[in-house]
Amino acid sequence: MILSYTPIWLVDMVGSIMMIVLSLLSLRLVSQLRRRDRNNIIWTYLWWICVALSCFAVSRSVGHILKNFLLMAGQKTAWAAIRPFSGAINSVMFVVVGSVTLFFERIWDVYQLVLKDRQAVKSAHRELLFLNQNLERLVEERTNALSASEYKYRKIFEVSKDMILVATRDGSIVNLNPSGYRLLGMDMEKDQIENRNVREFLADPEAWPRIIASVEKEQAVDNVELELLTTDGARKRILLGGSLEDAADSEEEVIHFLVKDIQKRKVMEEQLAQADKLASIGELSSGVAHEINNPLGVILGYTQLLLRGESDASEQYADLKTIEKHVRNCKTIVEDLLSFSRKSDTEKKVLDIHRIIDDVLAFVQHHSNIEHIAIEKEYSPSVKPLLVDEKKIKQVLINLMMNAIHAVGQKGNIRISTDGSATAADLSIKVADDGHGIESRHLNKIFDPFFTTKATGEGTGLGLSVSYGIVKNHGGHIQIESQPGKGSVFTVVLPAVPALQEI
Repeated sequence: MILSYTPIWLVDMVGSIMMIVLSLLSLRLVSQLRRRDRNNIIWTYLWWICVALSCFAVSRSVGHILKNFLLMAGQKTAWAAIRPFSGAINSVMFVVVGSVTLFFERIWDVYQLVLKDRQAVKSAHRELLFLNQNLERLVEERTNALSASEYKYRKIFEVSKDMILVATRDGSIVNLNPSGYRLLGMDMEKDQIENRNVREFLADPEAWPRIIASVEKEQAVDNVELELLTTDGARKRILLGGSLEDAADSEEEVIHFLVKDIQKRKVMEEQLAQADKLASIGELSSGVAHEINNPLGVILGYTQLLLRGESDASEQYADLKTIEKHVRNCKTIVEDLLSFSRKSDTEKKVLDIHRIIDDVLAFVQHHSNIEHIAIEKEYSPSVKPLLVDEKKIKQVLINLMMNAIHAVGQKGNIRISTDGSATAADLSIKVADDGHGIESRHLNKIFDPFFTTKATGEGTGLGLSVSYGIVKNHGGHIQIESQPGKGSVFTVVLPAVPALQEI
């Protein structure tokens, strides 16, 4: 029985076509998976398998289809010629599939090593990323802390009421805070202080070597009192302290100084010392004056009794008048001593200081020979009434005016002025003259009792001392500025607040 070839042919044809279709679909699916994850070795392995199977399917199926058509056409010879090539291709594809399968184990091991290294690299990357982020955070924290610290110390540098000075060993100024500029009378915007030398601002330039010697020995200098020269020529007493900063090898050593302005404190100390001295002398003067006053009264009384029995032309009369004159001078001195030492109560009232000054000027003009002396007055409209003892303030102003008249001599200029604009709580009265002035060595004694630069017999030396005490009793103070040959300026400063409260 002969079987029909047709079913076999159909199965072979359909199977060949299906083999091609299925292999290509498999290749397409694996290609999609491989594109999603090219680093996955499984998808790569399956892709190579599918490529080989697709080639094998195409080679085998095309060979079978071609064989069937050639046999049906009676071309056995042609098929016989082609069949070896088809078989060779099929064999090569099997070899490829087998090779890929055989080498997959080794490839898998390599892949595992690569994967392990990759995981290690990822882990290291994560650690580095964490360290980097942590480092950035630490850097940010340190930067913020440094900025805060710098801001804090910069704020201290800028708002400090004391001068903060940074200078090198040779005195070159490196940095100066705003208070330092103000103390030196300079403008931060206009005046450049850097690279100027500290010696320029010291009244005694030789003090700098002593400061440096102390710094080199002790690495610091403590509480050195100096005089500072401001840009307008004024002198200010300061208290200086500082320490040496350890510098890096590439940097120059600098010294940080803290400078306190003690001018006001020194003035207050001098005023307290003056007040103590005046109090001590006052107590002594009071005792001496009382002991002398009684004998002087007896001498003066008996002298006047003797004068009654003498004619004006007698020699004894002239001698007795001389005795009377000098006894009266002694009594004047004793009365001044008693006035200086007596702590009498003050009778303060709210008064116009300008009216008091006018009264004093009228008194001086009627009781002194000032025909060739020009007296100028300048009153500030901002001056308010003061709470003062009229008699005592007049005594102060009369003393100052008489001193000015004596200083200018027969001809000169005297100027009395008021100013209430300096501060809301103070009034200043200035008495200025263009007389002979006072030597600097006498300025610190000018308010001492019995000190006078006048000739013998022309003054007791108590006028300014009494004036000093009166002004102090009013809560004020007296200042003096004088240059020999140019004149003097006495400034009386009185508080205005009590008067405002009284009103």
